[in-house]
Amino acid sequence: MTHYPATITTSTRGGVGAYLLSRAKPHLPPWLAVGGIGLAGGGAHLMWANSAGAGVGLTLSAVALTGATWWAGRETSTQRRLHSAITVAAGSAWMTGAALAGPLTGILPDAYLMGGAVLALSWNVRMLLRTSDGTAPAGNADKSLLEKVGLAKAKIGKTEVEPNRVTASLALEGGEQTNDDVARALVRIASALDLPQSAVRYQPSADSARRGELVIVPKDMLGEPEEWEGPSLPGGSITDPLVIGRYDDGSPLMVWLPGDPDAGRNAQHFLIAGGTGSGKGDTALNLQTEILSRKDVIVWMSDPKSFQDFRPLLPAYDWAVEGGTGTEVMVEALQQVIPARTGWLGRHSYRQWSTAAAVTQTDPAHSCRPDRTACGCEGMPYMVAWMEEAANTLRALGDDAFTGIAQEARSAGVSLVVSLQRPSYDQMSTSTRASLPSVIALGCDPRDEGFSLPEAVIDQGAHPGAWGNRKPGYCYVVAGGIDPDRYANPGRTRQFTTQAVSLMETLAQWAVRNGASADPITAGAARATAGGAYTGRGTADTYEEQTTVPEQDDDQAHGSQLDPEDAAIDPEADLPEADQGDDAPGLFGTDTGRKPNTPAEARKLFAAALDEFEADGVMVVGPKDFMDWCDRNKLSRPWVSARLKEAAEEGRLKPTAQSGRWRIVPALTPA
Repeated sequence: MTHYPATITTSTRGGVGAYLLSRAKPHLPPWLAVGGIGLAGGGAHLMWANSAGAGVGLTLSAVALTGATWWAGRETSTQRRLHSAITVAAGSAWMTGAALAGPLTGILPDAYLMGGAVLALSWNVRMLLRTSDGTAPAGNADKSLLEKVGLAKAKIGKTEVEPNRVTASLALEGGEQTNDDVARALVRIASALDLPQSAVRYQPSADSARRGELVIVPKDMLGEPEEWEGPSLPGGSITDPLVIGRYDDGSPLMVWLPGDPDAGRNAQHFLIAGGTGSGKGDTALNLQTEILSRKDVIVWMSDPKSFQDFRPLLPAYDWAVEGGTGTEVMVEALQQVIPARTGWLGRHSYRQWSTAAAVTQTDPAHSCRPDRTACGCEGMPYMVAWMEEAANTLRALGDDAFTGIAQEARSAGVSLVVSLQRPSYDQMSTSTRASLPSVIALGCDPRDEGFSLPEAVIDQGAHPGAWGNRKPGYCYVVAGGIDPDRYANPGRTRQFTTQAVSLMETLAQWAVRNGASADPITAGAARATAGGAYTGRGTADTYEEQTTVPEQDDDQAHGSQLDPEDAAIDPEADLPEADQGDDAPGLFGTDTGRKPNTPAEARKLFAAALDEFEADGVMVVGPKDFMDWCDRNKLSRPWVSARLKEAAEEGRLKPTAQSGRWRIVPALTPA
């Protein structure tokens, strides 16, 4: 025990000495240089004392050395260049005098002691000042880095160092460099720093074409996935932020759907784009669970994949359809619902949807009555129309299927969400793409980056093509309400595991009991278009009854439902042209028919067919849908085409945006 104090004292002394030596080392070179010049002056005097030729040579050498120093400092700051040249000139002049007259002659000793000390201290002070502002230690490295990437004349300014984030202001050479040069150099900067491409970003100044901020994030903080543990604000409003993940600095990744005049934000549509395996399904679940947990919103959902990812949430949707005709009917219903909702909002003095529109209208300022007394109308919840795997829908309905909806829906309190793998312009019209400026861009093929993100965001360093499908959930989000400086910041959505299924089912039941239901205006316009195909969201019990699948034997469950003679029929083909004898069609249930005797009989026959389609929930029809019906009733294509035209003239059918397709007007709805 008695030896410990001695051991501690020895260690402490050694530590202090080592510390002082380490702190003094950076300041020793100027003093060593002064000592070296003194020794060199004394040695030169022994060789060249009283030599006129040596005097001329030493003088010319001093001038040449000073000039070379000034030339070599052309890439440095003006202050450093001048300081270096003065130091070299003073040292060279003293050495020349010492070599010719002797280092101890006249004022040379005083000049050496005082001048040498001043010059050495000036370099020490310069180093201290450079170190104190936090930018200088890396100054040389910064300059070397910029030279390597072709930005030698750029200057690094104020630098902020945060945990896992370095932000440095950058000023480029006026008239020679622009912010575009930095954008092109980002990948080389990442290479020089041995970092992934997404770790280096550039935020150009809005007020200058040659200034901005270089942001470097050396460590990927999103490497460990975060599991979804439930919605962020159950029972809140759809106007509150929707939290779908986190940024690389740990801050929450949030988006908004409705507009907010106070925040200067308009209502938004969203495009969710990402290649196979990029985490598009989990991203959709993050956003949908946030939406469905709010009290003042309804969701219409189209999913050609038969709700493979979303089945636990089915009870929560106001209307859910698979692809094909069901989606076609939903798109037609949306086109009628939007003007109906816009009219209601206008009559109640809402310039855009707000939370006040979702409750009973007791405020006289939002009354639809001419006398401006409270009208008491039922409120209108916000609405989200979600088109999952939209590429299938666009192929079936045309690349401009959503154009009108996207352009008009926001004023009606409706947000459109379109999810697909590749939002290229051969799949989606330019008008629709322009109406979907808000985007969640996940990993993709590098060639597809321009389809997902604006060019300006890519120039800042956002490159989802660098991830591909190797980092599921990684994304860039460009949307209103988000600081534009964050557009190029990567985030990651939360992961849904098998353990999340029960919680999703609980959320769906909560939405059935506590969430909003479609208002009379929305529901009425939907039923006027879709008839019985639009069911609206019922209670949990009715949903379970509607979705219970009856037991089937193996032959019924797995066997073909087609007659053998019909197996080769292409359901997408047009009806066959009339053959001889087709002008004498049969009536229902007869083998050998006859042509209807009167127009009234013909209309009655065709009306029965439309009633059959409506009863089956098929509300959009075309020639191909009548193939089986014509075969059963011995009717020809020309006869059906004539009846389609008549039904349209009578108002029983309405043309759709897709050529050759007709929407059935529900029988109980005025045409």
